[in-house]
Amino acid sequence: MHPEFPLSSDILYLNHAAVAPWPKRTVDATVQFARENGARGAADYPEWIKTQARLRGRLADLIKAPSPADIALGKNTSEGLSIIAYGLDWTQGDNIVGIAQEFPSNRIVWESLRNRGVEYRQLDLYASSSPEASLIALCDQRTRLVAVSSVQYARGLRLDLEQLGDFCRSREILFCVDAIQSLGVLPFDLSRNKADFVVADGHKWMLGPEGVALLYVNPQLRPHLRLYQYGWHMVEHPGDFDRPDWTPASNAERFECGSPNMLGVQALDASLSLLLETGIDEIQSAVAERTDLLVDLIDRHGFELLSPKAPERRAGILTFRVPGVDNQDLYQGLMGRRVICAQRGGGIRFSPHFYTPEAVLKRAVELTAEVAASSNP
Repeated sequence: MHPEFPLSSDILYLNHAAVAPWPKRTVDATVQFARENGARGAADYPEWIKTQARLRGRLADLIKAPSPADIALGKNTSEGLSIIAYGLDWTQGDNIVGIAQEFPSNRIVWESLRNRGVEYRQLDLYASSSPEASLIALCDQRTRLVAVSSVQYARGLRLDLEQLGDFCRSREILFCVDAIQSLGVLPFDLSRNKADFVVADGHKWMLGPEGVALLYVNPQLRPHLRLYQYGWHMVEHPGDFDRPDWTPASNAERFECGSPNMLGVQALDASLSLLLETGIDEIQSAVAERTDLLVDLIDRHGFELLSPKAPERRAGILTFRVPGVDNQDLYQGLMGRRVICAQRGGGIRFSPHFYTPEAVLKRAVELTAEVAASSNP
């Protein structure tokens, strides 16, 4: 057992693609913050601001952003995508290219722009053998934005962001990446994938809490996004409360209208300290070993793998089904045996992290076989 993850012995946790357990240091940081707040109120607010600044730096490191000043701290992925969608100037007849099998956060926001005359073109991911080429084929001279997830949430297909980014840059198409299923498990480099926008909540592979999210906007585009949220925090001089005139902040804080989620900031900062200490390359390798093992176990038991088999197409998500067994029955049976997983993409989704013991994977697949046998005597 990893010392940072003293998980209860009665569960097998394979659901990091949904909501991750917190590391011990994150629990400790949160408890300490609550105790200090209870005993001292906001007396230590300057220290909280330092932690917030450190978190921006860690997030900048995670995506290889030029500066911590390029990182906005939002509430969630949906808010970040909405800031982008409703900050851009659209012309009737413009189109956005994306994927039909996206999580609703990265689909509904683009669909909502139909009332502005914007078409949302969706690739059927499950019907495409070459998703990047298929996405590119959907683009034309009226395509303003390509918006995709780096890793598809249900079956875990990993896209070639560099190929898409190079295409978009060559055609002057904006490129938006929902990175919630890859940040914390895969390296991410803005200089290579050329994303103009990156969004990701911290509660999955980053091992943080819900309610704190990364929003990156290309600094060249930042001043051109229309703002629709206003407040004391998003101005150039946020501490000068009596100042009668104001302008939006020149850095990414222009997208943060009000008081920050300081509790969430403390927690996510602690979680990222573990990831960055461990090293994203090392985490990627460890997760790959675990997903390789799961693929082998799934094959040996005669289950049907729905996730990509090629390692370069995977991140941390493995989805499968058992032929002849109802997915809902299988899911309920696994959860009843305390295998914490999800029902996604027409099958059962397992999502281990770098610290997940191999014994947990083996036992989870054994229990899957037991549940399947009992469901289909």
